[in-house]
Amino acid sequence: MTDFDSIWHTLDEIRTVVNAVLGECIWNLSYNERRMAIELELTKYLEEEEVDMLINQFPVTAEYDGIGSKGTKFVFYM
Repeated sequence: MTDFDSIWHTLDEIRTVVNAVLGECIWNLSYNERRMAIELELTKYLEEEEVDMLINQFPVTAEYDGIGSKGTKFVFYM
């Protein structure tokens, strides 16, 4: 069973970190049931150093997920 309260809380934490570190630049932030993970795509592309810095700020484990149509992508497995 999916714990949506935990997912919503994690979504809020991720949004808070992105807004604090980079400003409002979220293109997509959603839970993917098939993947059982939260996916984040930004509206800008980050350099490798910026990716590493941002990943270290998240309260949950994040992984770089490549380049999307609008910007850098991250994934957070639940």
